[in-house]
Amino acid sequence: MTAPGVVRAQEAPQATNATTGTPSDPNLKIQEGEPTVGNDIVVTARQRQERLQDVPIAVTAISGDAIKQQQLVLIKDVAAYSPGLNINSDSAGRAFISIRGVGTTLIDSVQPGVGLFIDGVYQPNTSYLNSPLVDVERVEVLRGPQGTLFGNNTLGGAINVITRQPTNEWHVRLDGSLAGGDNFASASGSISGPIIKDVLQFRVGAAYHTQDGFERNALAGGNQNPLETKSVNGTLRFTPTPWATFTLNANYDRVFGGSVPYFTSTGPTDYSLNGQTNSLSLVTIDYYGVNLKGEFQVDPIKTKITAIGAYNESDATSFADGDFSPIDFLRATQDRTLKTYTGELRFDTQWSDKFSTLIGGFVSHYTTFAFGTSTIVPLALTIPTTATSTDNNQAIFGTAFLKLGETIDIAAGLRYDHQKLNASTAGLPAAYEANNFEPRVTLTKHWSHDFMTYASVARGVRGGGQNGPGAPNLTYKGDSVWTYEVGTKLTALDNKLTADADVFYNDYSDYIGPNALAPSTIVSPTTGQPVGFVAINLNTGKVKSYGLEAEVSYAITPDWRVYGNATALHARVTDSSEFQGTTGYAYPGNRIPFVPDFNYTVGSNFRVPLPHGQAIVLDANVIGKGRRAASTLDATSLPFLDGYTLVNASLVWQTPHFDVGVFATNLTDAKYIESYIDKSALARAGVPAFLVNNLVIQGNRQRIGLRGTIRF
Repeated sequence: MTAPGVVRAQEAPQATNATTGTPSDPNLKIQEGEPTVGNDIVVTARQRQERLQDVPIAVTAISGDAIKQQQLVLIKDVAAYSPGLNINSDSAGRAFISIRGVGTTLIDSVQPGVGLFIDGVYQPNTSYLNSPLVDVERVEVLRGPQGTLFGNNTLGGAINVITRQPTNEWHVRLDGSLAGGDNFASASGSISGPIIKDVLQFRVGAAYHTQDGFERNALAGGNQNPLETKSVNGTLRFTPTPWATFTLNANYDRVFGGSVPYFTSTGPTDYSLNGQTNSLSLVTIDYYGVNLKGEFQVDPIKTKITAIGAYNESDATSFADGDFSPIDFLRATQDRTLKTYTGELRFDTQWSDKFSTLIGGFVSHYTTFAFGTSTIVPLALTIPTTATSTDNNQAIFGTAFLKLGETIDIAAGLRYDHQKLNASTAGLPAAYEANNFEPRVTLTKHWSHDFMTYASVARGVRGGGQNGPGAPNLTYKGDSVWTYEVGTKLTALDNKLTADADVFYNDYSDYIGPNALAPSTIVSPTTGQPVGFVAINLNTGKVKSYGLEAEVSYAITPDWRVYGNATALHARVTDSSEFQGTTGYAYPGNRIPFVPDFNYTVGSNFRVPLPHGQAIVLDANVIGKGRRAASTLDATSLPFLDGYTLVNASLVWQTPHFDVGVFATNLTDAKYIESYIDKSALARAGVPAFLVNNLVIQGNRQRIGLRGTIRF
């Protein structure tokens, strides 16, 4: 019997019979199917199994049970429990993401600056952050550039979703939850077992989730920001010989929800849940994926070879109220298909007891096709648009690991990237092409088995892209960062206390920030003047980002644990000359939109043992996020969103084969805003004055409900 937890450190012997563990709690009972070395939890943050306490990277791993306990539905939901990671979303089809203020991605046409991987397979678009978490073993969040270890675009870091693998014994699990507030409901199940014991095993998981959202559209009628997900995935693992394992995985997800479902707003402190648009803005996305992984242990040369091939596709259909107002002026539709092919080959070689290498190559090819329409309703005028792009990426990477004596390790790695983007809208045969080198060096000192420190320097890179006709910059460069980091990991007081901390400094160049409006280069034949403004992606300039992160857990007794994490961040634009040179006006302020200066989680987990392996478990935590800059194009008026605090709790009766409990998220019904766009964006676009408004999407309010689990 185990409870949800974060996979981050050694298990405390004092809690051997306790049901402990929470999303920010380093201590955790070992779960079925998790890799272990003795009594230590291991992760694969460096593409090899290592004791997490020995990994010289700022990394948090959130267990699958923690995901269930905290009612985390989508990949983006894990941000609340990982220091430094910030994710907001204004659509089921995209998300705003950054780590430590680096890799900021606000528009889904920009390549992600934080790499997302599912079972090691790269996902090329932020829409995948809205993919459901189905039958997940854990989610690892790695902070800082990871180009020498992971596939692509890990400028700010990487999120690696690791699904549960087939087992040699039969396991069945069913989970469900219901909550009031917005008709929140989830159901999921999985079954795993042998087809031929020790040779062929399978696992199948499925899930369904629905919620109405909290905002209501009084004019169009219905829920303004609903969400519904349907998912199924399956895995086959084949071990024909002791030295070869093949794993085949396939998945399908359908996500239906709000698509930029903004309401008009009086300002950044307007928390109204009711609004009016003449049409609901909705999107349906179908995700398909299949991947095959081969692992080969070649003992004569002390090498493990891993080969991965994958295909992913997402098909999205959306329609929206293009003016976000009760006036029926502009309607918009879009159909988009994204197809991705990726391949990766790695050689992990142990040359001696003190020296090993990890060398590999990565290739990707993805294509995007989009067709959209914009209809000016009073004129009955529909304007179609099409866009296609093809992105090819090839990379070679390698890391050498050397032990300098018994207590000091050094890891030095280098990655070479070549990327070429062809696009139909830019009018160029090669809209973007670049070559980049990304080094990483880490020095680690093990003061004892339970105490280590490390220092690292790394460079990260993200690819650039293209804009449409009329843009003053048909292409924009990729951005890059040099990250300097010092950290420590500690286990003390007979394993009752675990703590991680790090300080970092990021020197961020050619920052790809929020999109902007610039005068069109297309000139009217009658007036000789530009035909208005055009939306563009662009490089803003330089950013300096520095701060500290900490995570701690302390077992007061074998059955009572307190835990927490915190981030203090100072991320500021220090040179915005690139932005002004492209748009002709100043960058608004010096903040990165939606990135707070601090965030934290603090909580407690208390277990009351009962006879026959049963227990009552109370978990409560508080999540806080600081004041954030909203999106604006007005340098004279920078709106800010107030910070907020969310209280979550659960009380669960656990038995060896089932759990039943009550839970609450945002127990105090705190009011906060998820996304906000100042009216200057619409004003600069030149829309009629009666359509110029602030735009807002509200955060989730209080949910109180029941949840249960059956396993055997």
